[in-house]
Amino acid sequence: MSGFSTRAVHGPVGGPAGDPHGSLRPPVYDTVSFAFASAEDIAAAFAGRKAAHSYSRITNPTVAEFEARVQTLAGGRGVIALASGMAAITTAIMALAGAGTNIVAARSLFGNTTSLLAHTLAPWGLETRFVEMSDPEAVAAAIDDRTRAVFCESITNPQLEVTDIAALAALTRERGVPLIVDNTATTFYLCRAGELGADIEIISGTKYLSGGGSSVSGLIIDHGSFPWARSPRLAEFAQGFGPFAFMVALRREVSRNIGACLAPHNAYLQTLGLETLALRVEKSCRNALELARFLQSQPAARAVNYPGLAEHPCHRLAERQFAGRYGGILTFELEDRESCFACLNRLRLIKRATNINDNKTLAIHPASTIFTEFSPAERQAMGVGEGMIRISTGIEDLADLQEDLAQAIGSK
Repeated sequence: MSGFSTRAVHGPVGGPAGDPHGSLRPPVYDTVSFAFASAEDIAAAFAGRKAAHSYSRITNPTVAEFEARVQTLAGGRGVIALASGMAAITTAIMALAGAGTNIVAARSLFGNTTSLLAHTLAPWGLETRFVEMSDPEAVAAAIDDRTRAVFCESITNPQLEVTDIAALAALTRERGVPLIVDNTATTFYLCRAGELGADIEIISGTKYLSGGGSSVSGLIIDHGSFPWARSPRLAEFAQGFGPFAFMVALRREVSRNIGACLAPHNAYLQTLGLETLALRVEKSCRNALELARFLQSQPAARAVNYPGLAEHPCHRLAERQFAGRYGGILTFELEDRESCFACLNRLRLIKRATNINDNKTLAIHPASTIFTEFSPAERQAMGVGEGMIRISTGIEDLADLQEDLAQAIGSK
């Protein structure tokens, strides 16, 4: 059983036994704790000598089923599911870094990720060095003996810059630091981040995985490629658990103590979303490419930005890295903020809403929303101008989306 969609629907071979009632859906274990036959059994579970669910903040059967489904699709040594994509990023970084150390991160990132690194973690003593990931010399110069990870996105949101993961992985491997790739915008369906060299893959399941904006989740995938004995924060765990040090550190310390656990019902919804992931990604990508071409024909729409366009500076890299599909996000420019607001307010079908990779097509003005906490100069440096509109394409009929955009930007 090797096909992606077959595995997404049926789960891992040799997985949990069938439901005693014949249910085709995994049960939802909406419970906090689990009973044990004896005091010795529960003591063994807490000590890690016995594999068992004891408390849903740590593990839960429904969440474990979701994690197993993701692992069979994404590969890797281990998967942990958390309450959100931001929880996944925070937890991964806290497992690797601490006060007096640094993270080298892409200058172009999702606004909340930049805020986390620059504003939330900085007061705790973690330095973030923002660099252009397309400049290997700049990345190499930023790494020193206090660097604990390099962090990037497979495709940045909303700048739509594509990171050459394989080239970056060769550099980080040489320098002995793990590479973390946020693969939310393409997922492990379009972009095989682990095969390209990512040591840790982050996914916000809130997006494509959820199956239409139904639930929030985040995933950390350890691809088993980094020798954790080389990570100062995990050296002690590596002595006892070897290649599983990162996953054990998350389960037994960082994730457990932070408490950003995924709710069982959300895990259930995410598992259902996985079943149709390939279908929805394919339709979303087709709609995005055709909408980008359509917007190029509209006089009012300027600087249409989508990696699927042949003239995009990252087109060839995206074609190679994402197997000929280019994601479901595109941007275009209007004259100014006022023009963007007027366009958004005229939309009839497309929803004015944050989030990406919903089944519905969504539109937003990034500068006034997800990047609003940054100054105009900071936004400009991050490639987020006042005239930018971001479109996240859904799975509606293309003609209806084209008609709505045409009337909204005033060309119909």
